[in-house]
Amino acid sequence: MKRTGPLAKAVTALAVSALALTGCGGGDSAAADGDVELRFAWWGSDTRHQQTQKIIDAFEEENPGITVTGEYGDWSGYWDKLATQTASSDAPDVIQMEEKYIREYADNGALLDLSDVDVSEIDEGVVESGRTEEGLFGVATGVNIMALVANPALFEEAGVELPDDSTWTWQDYSDVAAQITENSDAYGASGPNEPAGFQIWLRQQGKEMTTPEGELGFEVADAAEYLELQKRLIEDGALPPASVLTEDQSPGPDQSLTGTNGAAMGMWWTNQLSALNAASGNDLLPLRFPSTDGAEGGAQLFQKSAMFMSGSARTEHPEEVKKFIDFMVNSEEAGLLNLADRGLPANQSVREAVLPELDEADTMAAEFIEEVQPELGDPLPIPPLGFSSLQEILYRYELDVAFDRASPQEAAERMISEMESAIS
Repeated sequence: MKRTGPLAKAVTALAVSALALTGCGGGDSAAADGDVELRFAWWGSDTRHQQTQKIIDAFEEENPGITVTGEYGDWSGYWDKLATQTASSDAPDVIQMEEKYIREYADNGALLDLSDVDVSEIDEGVVESGRTEEGLFGVATGVNIMALVANPALFEEAGVELPDDSTWTWQDYSDVAAQITENSDAYGASGPNEPAGFQIWLRQQGKEMTTPEGELGFEVADAAEYLELQKRLIEDGALPPASVLTEDQSPGPDQSLTGTNGAAMGMWWTNQLSALNAASGNDLLPLRFPSTDGAEGGAQLFQKSAMFMSGSARTEHPEEVKKFIDFMVNSEEAGLLNLADRGLPANQSVREAVLPELDEADTMAAEFIEEVQPELGDPLPIPPLGFSSLQEILYRYELDVAFDRASPQEAAERMISEMESAIS
């Protein structure tokens, strides 16, 4: 099988020697007195770093003899660093993992099987999102839903009413956003958050981006129609011009058009609402996506495992790794420290303990998640090996269409060919 993604080059030696080296370890991390030291890597904001350190402190107090050392950074450099560490047999013992990378690392033999970690209070669909045919390689800390986050203050400034998000269509979305662009200093909306934006649109057509068999679940005509939609939104003034979109494809909340009040609507995961509020200085509102037909429940949103806790297959301390992951996911103490930063807690008991402690923004996000539960489509298929490459490919061809370097049809044909190679 062709290997793609950030682990592609780095994993060659690991793939060849995984069976021989599993359990051997890359160095002696245990102190002479028998104490255990674990390394835990995660990405996130300064707030997450501070919260996570408090969780580590609480775990160490409850588990004398286990020390956890944090290794953290921002999203942009996290995966390159992890790929390098994994290939050089120096992966952290505990790894904050993302859904689109989990199969890549699991199939390369880099992750620890967590099948004996207690997941009894986590929804079965959420548990399965961390499982491959070979075992359970990630346990979700929380859940998110992609929402269209609206800024009521900018709507009011433009003299535009907030939409009825239960029945609005993509044409309604375009009309509303174009009115805001025309009547205010802000753009009506920022560009799509990919690949979730494309995934949701495809689900409204009865398709998925990838199938359970690991193949693309859409055709050239589908991709061309979606790219045509994005182009039309730009031409109608609903979205910013290409020169602005290229600077806003994947920023953090602080630098985004949404966070800087440069756009009245943007596509964000629900756990990012608090950070967006803080950045914008406004109380923002999560909305359902528009749908193709305007039918109630037609948005076809999906619940996503926010972040996974995974372990290195080469850790010298697998039982201690599982104990720490159990604490992160199943401990009310950890939940009350983490709150909703890693998504609304996946563990139901932890969620019930956390809900009364959430701030206004996180409470609104939690209420939104609960409200749309009956409307959610089927769980997404587990992303295939190479899925992590699809985001960059999709963004690139969207810009090609936005800059008129290719027609939607031309871009769709090239995009599908490249995506097929990435996951084959």
